[in-house]
Order: sequence, then C-alpha cells, then structure tokens
Amino acid sequence: MQATLDIDRLRDWIGRTEETSELLTPTVVQRLYATLDRDGPTEEGADAPLLIHHCLCQPATPTAALGPDGHPPRGGFVPPVPLPRRMWAGGALSFHTALRIGERVSRRSVIEDVVLKEGRSGRLCFVTVSHHVTSDGREILHERQDLVYRDIAPPGAAPKVRPAPAPAGTARREVWAAPELLFRYSAVTFNSHRIHYDHPYTTIEEGYPGLVVQGPLQAMLLAQYAEELRGRAPSRFSFRSLTPIFGEAPFSLNAREENGGLSLWTAAAGGPVAMEARAEW
Repeated sequence: MQATLDIDRLRDWIGRTEETSELLTPTVVQRLYATLDRDGPTEEGADAPLLIHHCLCQPATPTAALGPDGHPPRGGFVPPVPLPRRMWAGGALSFHTALRIGERVSRRSVIEDVVLKEGRSGRLCFVTVSHHVTSDGREILHERQDLVYRDIAPPGAAPKVRPAPAPAGTARREVWAAPELLFRYSAVTFNSHRIHYDHPYTTIEEGYPGLVVQGPLQAMLLAQYAEELRGRAPSRFSFRSLTPIFGEAPFSLNAREENGGLSLWTAAAGGPVAMEARAEW
C-alpha cells in the first residue's frame, strides 16, 4: 500500500533550524586520512582536508532508536517524509576560509524547501537544507544539501535506459571501493545507513547488487582531487548524483579543464557517469 504523503504538512518544516558545534581534533583528521589512504598535516593550526566538516556535528542518535535502514528517526529537524528510500542527491559549497585543526566548528542548519515530484519510479520528495559553518566568528563555508526520498519501484516497472559509458578525463585516478573503505567512511562520518556496510540488507531488502558507495565520499574525493590538480582549494564546488556505484570493484575520478574551472565526474569501470561535479576558483 502506498504511504500517504501530506506535502502541506511537510512544508511546515521550511524554516526550521538546528545549531550544533564540535571540536575538530587531530584524531578525526588522522582517521579520515587513514580511511582515504592519504597523508597530510594533523597538528593543531594546520588546514584541515576539504569536506571534513561532513565528519562533524552529526546527530548522536541512540542505536536502539535507529530505523530499519539504519537512519535516525524522521520528524525532528528533517521532515518525516514517509517514502522508504533516501539518498543525498547533490549539493553546492562556497568556501570562504580554510577550516583549521583544533578549532571548534559551529554549524547552523536551515530547512529551505520541501518539494514533491513524480518520477519514472514513482513519487520523489526533495528536501533542501542549507548549512552555515563558522569557527571563532570566521565564515568557513556555506553548503546547500539536496536530499531525495523516493518510493520503491513497483514490480514490472519499465527499466531505465542505460546511459552510455562515461568518457575518461584528461586527468584520471582509479579508486578501489573496498568494503573497508565504505565502512570506515561511514564510521568517521557517523553514518549508520546500512546500504554502505550491510551486504545482506543491501541486496535482499533494498535490491541493490552490492554495497553502495556513499555520495558524499565521492564528492569528497572529487573536491580533494580538484585541489590536488590545481594546487589550491576551490572557492566553489557543486555535485550531483546520477547513478549509484557499488563496492568491491574499481571506480575512477575524472577531471578536465572547462571554462576556467574543472569539470569532474566519477564512474564505475565501463559504467556511466555516476556523479558529476564542478570546481571553480
């Protein structure tokens, strides 16, 4: 039976705010570098890696209160959308100053919009959240986060036409989507969504062919790749998820120069563009 969705009630969440803060310790940075197989400075006062704020200020929901999919219960800060599948569909970031290790990070979040649409697989509910991140009175970044909730596709639904394989970028790097990588990234970001680490749940309950590579992980890797290619952090970065990538297989980070910035994307081996992104300076 299709869940009842009262969009007018859900839109009552527009304007709701949440404020949190957390100390960015050297240990968090060390754990993120270890997760990504990277090296970098970890002493207090050094610039922190791009998008490490996704490791901070996450809700500390008790394990017993988590839903069947591993997510915190809905209806607190985020509206209680009754659709069963959810994902981080994309976002955009404007960077003002670098976040430094050892600082206390504050995040003020606002529900900006809630919109209902119809897709080929059924209803889609988009929730737009903005995050304002500061530290000691300094503006660090502003982030728009696009969340999407959707129905389970009905039996016999028309399969999607598979898009063409992604091209290779002029710069390209391969990443192995090991289960340990996905588990560690979920751990360091305190993300208990089971599709990233629980193979039986992911394949049996949600019908995916394997563990799902996190969208924010792909975005972090692309943003840091852009920084590496240009030698400095971008001032703006945006991304959009198109198709999933599954674990225990390689995927690639790709980049090419375009209109003064970098066009970036991820793709599984032989697969279509999974996430597209843009970095500007």
